[in-house]
Order: sequence, then C-alpha cells, then structure tokens
Amino acid sequence: MSDQQFKILEQQTLYQGFFRLERYTLQHTLFNGGWSQPLQRELFRRGSCVAVLLYDPDRDQVVLIEQFRVGAMLRPQQAWLLEIVAGAVEEDETPEQVAYREALEEAGCEIQELIEIQQFYTSPGGTAEWLTLFCGKIDSRGVGGIHGLAEEDEDIRVMALPFTEVYQLLNSGQINSAIPIIAIQWLFIHRETIRARWCSAES
Repeated sequence: MSDQQFKILEQQTLYQGFFRLERYTLQHTLFNGGWSQPLQRELFRRGSCVAVLLYDPDRDQVVLIEQFRVGAMLRPQQAWLLEIVAGAVEEDETPEQVAYREALEEAGCEIQELIEIQQFYTSPGGTAEWLTLFCGKIDSRGVGGIHGLAEEDEDIRVMALPFTEVYQLLNSGQINSAIPIIAIQWLFIHRETIRARWCSAES
C-alpha cells in the first residue's frame, strides 16, 4: 500500500455555498503497475462532522431524533428519517465540543460522559466527509418534544425509547440511515459492558 500514489492534474470549484462541489482530473497508480488514464471525479466537500448516540444506561433507553432530510426525498414516504444527534465541526471546535453542543441543541440533553466509538468516511465514493462517532451517557428522564435552532430552520422531534424497541426499529428497516445503524449495532455489541461501566450503584 505504501507504493500507491495519485496526482491531481486539474481542480475546479463548481459551486461554493454552505457546501462546496469540486471537480478533479486526476490519475492514480494501478495494482498491476503503471498509471490510470486521467479520470474526472466530482467531490462534495463537507468538513468534519460528529454524531453521538445518546444512551441512558440506568433506564436502558436510546434517544432518537426525527427530521426531514433532503437526501431522502426521492423516496417521499421516507423523507423523514429516524437518526441520532449529529452536526458539523466549526472552526476551532473539537469533536467532543460538537457532541456536547449538538446534544443540547438537537435533543435538550446534557452529556455526562463520552466514549469515542469510531472515526470513518461516511461515503468516500463522492464526499470527503469525515465523521467521529460517539456514545454519550445521559439521563433520559424528561427527554422529548420538538427541538432545533430556529435560525437553522431545524424542526427535530426527539424521543427516548427502550433499547429493545430501537433495535427492533433497526431490524424492521425503519431506521435506514447509515450512521444510526452503525451506532445502534455498536451498542448492541457493547451494551452490557457500557451498562456495567455507566450504571449508577442504586439502579
């Protein structure tokens, strides 16, 4: 792998707004030797992002949010997605700070403790988004209602559900966005360890 290389022959910015769309002409080395033909690829540039699975270990509850997603509207009956809290990393912010901020803004939750699950590309075939996924310990009592920032036109429904119900939603296909699927499957694997670590003595 250390011998693999690529070179950018040309770069154009096609669109610059809240996000950026770029077109690259590039070449890369081939597994069988030599170089590829010049390739044209569009790249959706979005900065680093954070998602956090909010979990109450004492009550074994997971916080899900539901909101309209433009990326899902080509299947109109699925335009509102069940997800977990997430947001973009702003300048001079750490991923941990984003997790705490977004938990308050999108779900009204204060994170008590944070575990990093994984860092990964969300869809590297066409976007540069790099995501840090966390699990955050919270107290789910009183969690619910409508949240989000009015200045960002957010309309987010928040619910705290038993883990078994959330896992059933995943298995029945009602949770169909990649990041919450990864997070819930992680919790399914590590749930007993997390509860042993986080549950209060009196629970």
